[in-house]
Amino acid sequence: MKAQAAVAFKFLMVMTILTGIAYPILMTGLARTIFPLKAEGSLIIKDGRLLGSKLIGQSFDSSAYFSSRPSATGYNPVPSSGSNLGPTSDKLKKQSMERSRYFATMNTIPDPSIIPAEMIFASGSGLDPHISPEAAMLQAERVISSRGFTEEQRQMVFKLIDRKIEERQFFILGERRINVFELNLELDNIR
Repeated sequence: MKAQAAVAFKFLMVMTILTGIAYPILMTGLARTIFPLKAEGSLIIKDGRLLGSKLIGQSFDSSAYFSSRPSATGYNPVPSSGSNLGPTSDKLKKQSMERSRYFATMNTIPDPSIIPAEMIFASGSGLDPHISPEAAMLQAERVISSRGFTEEQRQMVFKLIDRKIEERQFFILGERRINVFELNLELDNIR
């Protein structure tokens, strides 16, 4: 019995060292060497000030910015989860109706049925930083009007939206998308 316990304890120690210490150190070292920006959280720093991560959605409450996808966690990365509300949930139905009305009102959309689903429902993580190009286009006139842009600047906004479209990964995975955080950062450069 003691011999078996000793073997089990030794195995536990070896596996703890291998999987709990050596493997994480090796993977962290490789990630920092091969993908330094991503390994550090894809942080965006401007003028020595941390603005955020391009991997985590943020709230943009001003009408002068493109709105992000709704978040079930209030864009808090610690809990990082969806809402767990199912398709038969009255709370989800009410929430989606409110979000749809709000988006339609903010962007003067006469037919709420054309609003992309990502502007009504939160993502599974609650932190998705992307919206569809269609969702960005629906918000463009509000942003342009709020900033008092000229016709030339208006065209620059549409070119920016077009330029920020990320294609599907490996041409088949996911959907075409735009990172709202990066879009809003570049939007501030239009003068």
